[in-house]
Amino acid sequence: MFGNDAEFLLSIHRSHASELQADAARDRLARSLPRRHAHGWLGRRQHTARTTDARR
Repeated sequence: MFGNDAEFLLSIHRSHASELQADAARDRLARSLPRRHAHGWLGRRQHTARTTDARR
């Protein structure tokens, strides 16, 4: 498959470099998108409970 060790090391370097580039692109995309605040049912339930307590 590989003629010598230099070709093998170069193929490893290229595959690792492409993985690093993909990770960097994913991180850039994640930073460019606005963050969504997850509102779970528990958070909404606690919020409504506070408003009902204030009305009493």
